[in-house]
Parts: sequence; structure tokens; C-alpha cells
Amino acid sequence: MRSIAIAFSLIALLLTLGQAQTKPALQQVFACNRMALGPEARKRHFDVLSPALRAAHTQNRELPNGYEFEFPSDMATIQMVAEWAKGESVCCPFFDIAIRFEHDGGGLWLRLTGADGVKQFTRNDFASWFR
Repeated sequence: MRSIAIAFSLIALLLTLGQAQTKPALQQVFACNRMALGPEARKRHFDVLSPALRAAHTQNRELPNGYEFEFPSDMATIQMVAEWAKGESVCCPFFDIAIRFEHDGGGLWLRLTGADGVKQFTRNDFASWFR
């Protein structure tokens, strides 16, 4: 009798596990949490750095899972991009953020990529960065 009860318990467990695997995966929500930054950092990020970088970027490239934006590679811009990227990683943790320099004195590139949906989020949220 006991072995029959164990067998039924195992079957019920397997059926439950099978059902859990067939449920659709949860859709990730992409929303920036501005409050993740302190008041001073938030003001600098959104009112100083973001407008300055929007004005300074020279072009953008579409990538399979996001976009990248080119900037002049002078030290002041490099510092702004790095500071902005750190702030953005705090308020929008779903981004994969990379900063890279092209060879032979080429541009500075800020790359924003991530999971499915990040590309469309970037296109919408950064609409003014697309020329």
C-alpha cells in the first residue's frame, strides 16, 4: 500500500513539474526607476548629463539587440559618458552598457543592449537621440 501511495505522489509531482514548464515565461518589464538615484545624482543625470550627451552624440548604430551612440573622444566627453553610464546602470538595471573606443583615433561608442524588448525600449525612451 505504501509503495502505491509513493508512486501516486511521484506521478502527481511529475505532472505538476510538467505543467510548470509549459507555462509561458514572464515578460520582463522595462521601466527606469529614477528614484534609485539620490536627489543630487538624479538631477545631474537627467538635467545635466543626459541633455549634454544627447547634444554631443554624432551618430547612432542599430544593433540586433539594441543601439550604440558615437561621441567625440575628448576627455571631458569620456568622463560624462562614463558618469552617465554608471547612473543609467543604477536606474535602468536591465541594460547591458558598454563603452568602447574605435581603433586609430576613432570615436567613443556607448552601447545599450539587453534582453528582448530592450531595443524597442531604447528606441522609445531615447527618441530624441535618434536623428
